[in-house]
Amino acid sequence: MIRTQISFDKPLYDRAKRAAKRQGVSLAELCRRSVAEAVGRDDTGHPWMSYIGIVDGDRNDSASVDDVVYGRDAP
Repeated sequence: MIRTQISFDKPLYDRAKRAAKRQGVSLAELCRRSVAEAVGRDDTGHPWMSYIGIVDGDRNDSASVDDVVYGRDAP
């Protein structure tokens, strides 16, 4: 990990400290997460890969799409 130094104005610092406390993380971790979100989590050139694993489900879940979207069962 690389150590860096940043500066906040007092109101932003106070808000950030409160947000970190609400989330149960350190201010440093809140900053790391915020920067990761701002710059994107994927450096592979495949931005869709950042979504892998965030949705749980069964491989047959898509079979019900026609019913959900069109109100009918798939043929």
